[in-house]
Amino acid sequence: MKRVALLLVAGPTLAGILTVTTASSQGASPQAEPVLGGKLPAGYRDWRLISVAREEGSLDDIRAILGNDVAIKAYREGARSFPEGAVIVRIAWAYVASEENNKTFGAAQSFVAGAPKNGVQFMVKDSKKHASTGGWGYAQFDDGKSVLDAAKINTCYECHKAIKDRDFIFTKYAP
Repeated sequence: MKRVALLLVAGPTLAGILTVTTASSQGASPQAEPVLGGKLPAGYRDWRLISVAREEGSLDDIRAILGNDVAIKAYREGARSFPEGAVIVRIAWAYVASEENNKTFGAAQSFVAGAPKNGVQFMVKDSKKHASTGGWGYAQFDDGKSVLDAAKINTCYECHKAIKDRDFIFTKYAP
């Protein structure tokens, strides 16, 4: 009888401890909270252009890199480190041949942005909140919805940490 009573008390207690421990360890994750409150910033597509890029390989896209006013000011001043509140966004599209343009030019030479690709990705500078990822928080939105898959989002920092000396930023300003 004592064993049964002990099991009835110990089982739920152990389950509760495991739940709290799991929740606590997840809370320590660098991407536990949704960056940007899980919402696309209003008007982000009207931000200023930093540069464009063409990625081959598995990404196979063409992309525009935009910045909010804080990021643009830092770029223009040649800052080696971005200030708090800087936000950089990457918008990507499929890289497709333009048959219409090629007919006009008389040669296969024109490529344009096709369908949106790989979601919309953001980097947000908040050194206190994102200290474990170089001061940057990462977010991705697919079809306007925040991607809360920590494993997917944490891969952003894994690539960006290779360029720590440039404050984790790949894109150089193209004025």
